[in-house]
Amino acid sequence: MIDLNELDEDQRRAATAPRGPVCILAGAGTGKTRTITYRIAHLIDQGFVSQNRVLAVTFTNRAAAEMRHRLGLMGIGAVQARTFHSAALRQLKYFWPQIAGNLPWRMLDNKFPLVARAARTVGVESNTENLRDLLGEIEWAKASLITPQQYAEAVDKAHRTPPVPAEKVAEVYTLYEAGKNTDSGMMLDFNDLLLHTAGALENSPAVAEEFREQYRSFVVDEYQDVTPLQQRVLQAWLGQRDDLTVVGDANQTIYSFTGATPNFLLDFSRTYPHATVARLQRDYRSTPEITKLANTVIGKATGRVAGTRLELIGMRPTGPEPTFTSYPDEPAEAREIAKRIKTLMEQGTPAREIAVLYRINAQSAVFEQALADEGIVYQVRGGEGFFQRNEIKQAITQLVRAAQRTDLPEEAIGPQVAVVARAALAPMGLTKEQPEGAEARERWQMLTALIELIEELGTATPDSTLQDILGQLRQRAEAKAPPTVDGVTLASLHAAKGLEWDAVFLAGLVENTLPISFAIKAGDEQVEEERRLFYVGITRAREHLHCSWALARQEGGRQSRKRSRFLDGIVIEAADVPPRSARPKRCRSCGKTLTSPQEKVVGRCDDCPSTADDALFDRLREWRLDIAKEMQVPAYIVFTDATLMAVAEARPQDEAELLEISGIGPVKVANFGQSLLQVLRFET
Repeated sequence: MIDLNELDEDQRRAATAPRGPVCILAGAGTGKTRTITYRIAHLIDQGFVSQNRVLAVTFTNRAAAEMRHRLGLMGIGAVQARTFHSAALRQLKYFWPQIAGNLPWRMLDNKFPLVARAARTVGVESNTENLRDLLGEIEWAKASLITPQQYAEAVDKAHRTPPVPAEKVAEVYTLYEAGKNTDSGMMLDFNDLLLHTAGALENSPAVAEEFREQYRSFVVDEYQDVTPLQQRVLQAWLGQRDDLTVVGDANQTIYSFTGATPNFLLDFSRTYPHATVARLQRDYRSTPEITKLANTVIGKATGRVAGTRLELIGMRPTGPEPTFTSYPDEPAEAREIAKRIKTLMEQGTPAREIAVLYRINAQSAVFEQALADEGIVYQVRGGEGFFQRNEIKQAITQLVRAAQRTDLPEEAIGPQVAVVARAALAPMGLTKEQPEGAEARERWQMLTALIELIEELGTATPDSTLQDILGQLRQRAEAKAPPTVDGVTLASLHAAKGLEWDAVFLAGLVENTLPISFAIKAGDEQVEEERRLFYVGITRAREHLHCSWALARQEGGRQSRKRSRFLDGIVIEAADVPPRSARPKRCRSCGKTLTSPQEKVVGRCDDCPSTADDALFDRLREWRLDIAKEMQVPAYIVFTDATLMAVAEARPQDEAELLEISGIGPVKVANFGQSLLQVLRFET
């Protein structure tokens, strides 16, 4: 028997709903995976279905593995938990002889050659970015059940901007499909797996009967992200049956560019009028302060998705209020975030529990530099670090060639180096205006970020040549090699979906970045998806959430940017200046501005006399060493020397006074407070 008492009231209602269609609307952090595993276990425990008759579908291999692990711990390891494509591949391999006889087929490992050949045939440029964009359009069309003949009309209706005229994309699409049929058999891409699986079940009664005898009950996670093609497969699996449980949150629909749509989730109770609809709104991930902000942001949503919004209820203990900070420029924003991260780490938050999230990958460069300058280990999720990206490597190679030329103008030094660099990178796609097409646009953003970095370095070193600046770039690349150990996570908002951290920094919250410029051009529907992306970012945070934006891109630049419209009505104008904690700290002895991190922690200048007793400071260091050995961590993880000096000078008498010392937060007090106070009492 499973213990349903481990679920809250709403989770239990969802898990024990009658057999048949069930729709679970599950907000961020509300325990949806736990709920659906308990539902599967309950159906099996009550004898409604045997475990080898259940197929649970997720959207990532990671999620499928997590579900299999949980089901295994509950003793029902025979349940099939797979992605749509994995399930389709397994089924197609089994049923292929019945539907195609001896016709050979194989998976298409690399689609680029076929797309390139088709592009050249119709006179479309076949550079890497163009091919990726063309392939993206083909995959979107197939996922949306759109044929080449329907593409031009469909792309206009969807307000998409194809990389080349829609008629040309349709021609490339037609030739790509034809190119997969060869004399040696058929080649199938991932969408073909779904198309052929659905076709087999729809057109072969024998195949459908055998499959439906095997699988009786279905569970689909992240149902807001299904495409029309995936829904067609699901309907083919079901036939006329309705033993289906779906789980989703329309507020987290952020993949419409791939063909995903929340319409199937939103229409579920219309499709199945007798369905049970359960809502999970108790958020066990985030504090009430964070869920309040999330509710406020998504509460301003418009359009169809807004009609079924969930109201999150933060179940964690109360925590710090989210902060909103304006900075004069991006480097200042990155430096301050890095300092805040360092403070969090000194207060006991592990680096792996901290993330910096941004809208586009090109934004990572400035944060990589700031973290490296502070000696903080980081990892870039969902892509390489800035200097490890192919386009940046290619660009630097091109700049090395430019630096070797003998006809460079004499005035090409300092900030003017960027002018030479921009001209050298123009053939690589660095145009004056941002291009259309996702791949070309991202490449342009990366190259633009590189030029801005070169201009920044040139401004800082006015006598430097292009050769000198390339040397500085190499040093930065070496300093920011991807680490192999746990560190702070840098990730785009899309890459952060499904993840969570104790502390999250949402950076770069300015108009034309969030919402992104092309979404603003596309209209309200795309802007609302950007709002949902912001909502996803907010709900990744458990306890600490810091939102920030920069008024200029570069130091000394014109501060003309506007913060994101999604903060209107949330951030008051007074919040457009750095918070009090960011203002200069002064020495408690002489009143001078404190500059070094150590001075700021201790609260006085290095030159001003200390009031600490040397014996007490030594005793505190011995105590710290004992704690560090017991925890098997470096001593500074417990407390830095500067923090111990501040303790020795202040001699706090209770936990409240401990919290007043810079470098000591609630986590540190919870872990070491009483032990530290005992040392101080003994010395007194």
